[in-house]
Amino acid sequence: MPEDIFLMIEDAAELEGIKYNTLLQRILRNPENFKTKTMSALSGGKDRVLVGLSSLSPKARKLYIKNQMNEIIPGMVEDKTFGSIMPWYMEVDVNWYIENNKQQFYEAVELCNRISEFILYRGANKTEFAENLAKSLEISKRSLYDYCKKYTEANSWAEKQAAKDGQSYDYFKVLALCRKPSKKYKFPSLSTEVKTFINGIWYNEDFSRNQGTVDMVYTTLERQAAEKSWEIPSYSTVARYINFEMNVNMGEPVKYYQTFGEREFKRDKMVKASRNTKALPVMGLIQGDGHTFDCWVKYTHPNGKVSAVKPVLVGWVDTRTRVIVGKRICYHSNAQVIKQSLIDMLYTYGVPEYMLIDNGKDYTAENMTGRNRKERISFDSETVGFYKSIGIKDDIRSLPYQPWSKAQIERFFGTVCSRFTKWLSSYTGTLTGRKTAAKVKKDIPNLLEKDLLLSMEEFAAIFEKWVKEEYHQRNHSGLKRMKEAYIKPLELFEKAVEKYVKAPPPKSYAAMLMMKAERVHVYNIGIRKFGYEYRAAELCDYIDKKVDIKWDENDITRLYVYNLDGQKICEAESQELLLIAPKIPQKALEDHIKMQKQQLKSIRDRANKYTTPLEELAENYRSHKSTFSPLISNEPVKNVVTLPVDKQYREDITEKKTRRQRKENEYFKEQAEEALQKLRNLS
Repeated sequence: MPEDIFLMIEDAAELEGIKYNTLLQRILRNPENFKTKTMSALSGGKDRVLVGLSSLSPKARKLYIKNQMNEIIPGMVEDKTFGSIMPWYMEVDVNWYIENNKQQFYEAVELCNRISEFILYRGANKTEFAENLAKSLEISKRSLYDYCKKYTEANSWAEKQAAKDGQSYDYFKVLALCRKPSKKYKFPSLSTEVKTFINGIWYNEDFSRNQGTVDMVYTTLERQAAEKSWEIPSYSTVARYINFEMNVNMGEPVKYYQTFGEREFKRDKMVKASRNTKALPVMGLIQGDGHTFDCWVKYTHPNGKVSAVKPVLVGWVDTRTRVIVGKRICYHSNAQVIKQSLIDMLYTYGVPEYMLIDNGKDYTAENMTGRNRKERISFDSETVGFYKSIGIKDDIRSLPYQPWSKAQIERFFGTVCSRFTKWLSSYTGTLTGRKTAAKVKKDIPNLLEKDLLLSMEEFAAIFEKWVKEEYHQRNHSGLKRMKEAYIKPLELFEKAVEKYVKAPPPKSYAAMLMMKAERVHVYNIGIRKFGYEYRAAELCDYIDKKVDIKWDENDITRLYVYNLDGQKICEAESQELLLIAPKIPQKALEDHIKMQKQQLKSIRDRANKYTTPLEELAENYRSHKSTFSPLISNEPVKNVVTLPVDKQYREDITEKKTRRQRKENEYFKEQAEEALQKLRNLS
């Protein structure tokens, strides 16, 4: 047993945190609980009473050890940190070490306490005490002194680190008594040249794309080692090294990049950020894209042929609420379908402030965005762009092959696949460029022959019902993650306070925007389009010239003709070919002859006008009358629309009013001439 340490009563009382007399009375009342001895006073007088440290409370003993550590150890041990290499335990994570070496760590804690007692020992026969301590620890005396050296060195490092940041590093003393963790994956049999050669093959782009194996690497290494006189490692060593590179040295992302390329790496592995959609107002930003359903429907082509096709969805989602504000299901997506889906949105949900569109050619066409304009067409709705013509401030284009930039609409398409399409009997699997294992075998031609496929119209009706009754009414995890007050898309759309509001344009203007446009040549038989000929008297002055035309896709019997400056010329109607039948009067021939006469009359009148002197025209100038536009009423209207700034639309409205007034004037003129002729006949 180690010899006890004796303290003066006043020092022991201070360690206990009590007064001198209090501790003295405890000793006198219970002498059997205290180990004491007397010591002669150097100055004479009464002998002094000392009390053993083992008789004090555990709290007092710990405080004594702490005080001794602060006072004795710095004096006993010189600074071991000067000029020495930083020990391993300063760089290791203590929590990681404890998690992986629990038993060893807690054994070192007990050993640390015993070493601390040995260093603080002040009794006689310290050598004997050391021998007894080493024997109790089942180690040699030399090992005990080695532990003491490590302990004191660790204490010096702990003191030095504590002086820098004021934190406690006492765990250094415990880790110093632990075994240094062995470093794995050293691969001593692999030289630097061999490691470099293995990495060069394993991470090679062509080797990775061809899905090369470890066996291929080892075979190549054997040939190279024979040429370079390298020591050939075992197959298992090479396999373990490659496994180390992939899983420990974090080479898996590099391998993925080399295997699938930069586009796939950006999509699957590149770090991304989340949008704060809650900061947007409702209809502040919509996202649009196309999606091909993973199912088949029955489709009747314009020529009457029936075939099985995969329907295509053109959809628009409000970024804030995830509500589907516009959609169209079709056979092929094009600019006209995109326009129609947006027109449907305008008069149901309103005009959005901004839009994020797909990078596809149909979405980014010049007549849609208004950018990269050419002089091939002169309509305002084409050069300004369809998006801005309907009131949208601006459009933002998604980057190519980066679907995460329009994450909300892509997430909706994923929901369509998992919650809607998979319930259909004609579902054939969600396929991607890299994943084809999800393919479901179905005999689609047989289903079409037995008339078991839904028609395009039936499919569209089912999808519309699913969107309204399930998707819009279901809790959305994205809204929940954004901590929205309402987590159902339609409920949030209707009850959100922040909402962008703008009146849509008149429906007549929207109908004009839906018309297709083209620049054509005017022949002496009119305009050739769709296999028909379109004529109008006003086109006579434009024979052998270029004009711009518009037409309604649902009514191709009429073309709206404009000159190259965007001013409307006329409305040309389709004509049947003239039948050669000189003896039989036909209406088409009569109309044609009438048009020819009108053309000649118009040319003569204009020639006469151009050759008439100014003096003869003076009377007409004096009789000229000014006209005034009607006053605009201040009474409010119920239906509010945004007045378009489109020049062609305004001129078209004015021209219709003028044409109607001209017809009325011609009617009254004819009636007046008939009445005047009757009066002349009477006279």
